[in-house]
Amino acid sequence: MNKLLVAIGLIVLTAASSAFAQQRPQYTQYTLNNYLINPAISGIEDYADLKLGTRHQWSGLEGAPESYYATLHMPINKTASPAVRGSQKGNVAKEATTKKTVYRRVRPHHGIGLMAMSTETGPLKRGSISASYAYHQPLTRKLRISAGIAPGLIQYSLDPGSVRLGNKTVADPAIYDGRVNEMKFDLSMGLWLYSQNFYAGVAGAQLVPSKRKFVGDNTPDDKDGALQQHYFLTGGYRLDVSPYLALIPSVMVKLAQPSPASMDATVKALYANRLWAGVTYRHKESVAAMAGININPLLDLSYSYDASTSPLGQASAGSHEVVLGFKLRNTRKVICPEWAW
Repeated sequence: MNKLLVAIGLIVLTAASSAFAQQRPQYTQYTLNNYLINPAISGIEDYADLKLGTRHQWSGLEGAPESYYATLHMPINKTASPAVRGSQKGNVAKEATTKKTVYRRVRPHHGIGLMAMSTETGPLKRGSISASYAYHQPLTRKLRISAGIAPGLIQYSLDPGSVRLGNKTVADPAIYDGRVNEMKFDLSMGLWLYSQNFYAGVAGAQLVPSKRKFVGDNTPDDKDGALQQHYFLTGGYRLDVSPYLALIPSVMVKLAQPSPASMDATVKALYANRLWAGVTYRHKESVAAMAGININPLLDLSYSYDASTSPLGQASAGSHEVVLGFKLRNTRKVICPEWAW
């Protein structure tokens, strides 16, 4: 039985490794940080949003993917939002106050950001860094649209010493040809339509048709393999069912040809802008449970666990993901994000 599990694990990791060089890592808690997939989010809140995240996928399998990221984005020349909810002043129910809300003219603003990611799958490593810029334009007093762009660099590396070959007497040219470390230019672009009750976005990543060389069968002619272009469609709605309870359904569709389309459907319940819990279903792949707490105007913390619904679930102990958030320069003492909940 142990030999069978090892064999299954090696087959899975080999298949994952062949696709990993082209695919971006995916995260269950993308709803907490849509900036991971759409640069148009840059500077959407009134504060500087710093998030640190880690994901350990297929726990229990040797060489399973481990991902880490750090993102930071902030607004420039943004007019402070009215304190309707999310901030300490906005936590009071509308029925509990007679203070008239004063609306100011909504002005366009800019946003900038930085992102760093690192993922390791067995002997393969993928690291990336990017900077982003977004422009936010009001359409009405409550509706806004933003467009963003994020150029960056992606580095792939392979540790030959960690690769175990079936025939140790023959040097595999795909490993020892001197091209185990490569750096490529990356470009992401996106649009984001949002209000305080809904959002809808479209984004593309790895849009530059960079080529990676793959050795064929010891012949002088190599085969080119383009990095997969990724496209994301996202949408979410916040339904305030009571002064202190909100339901937030959301969906994300990912397209990355020639891989099959992937869809995530999520439902979260948010209580008093501080505690939340939710479930996510990823089509033909996994079911996840997650929960989090907005501790204070500085800190928030969340955790999710994925149980695989594919045959891989029989050989792994699921996936774990943790996100730690910091709301920096939060002069309005916002507890819960007002635009990216």
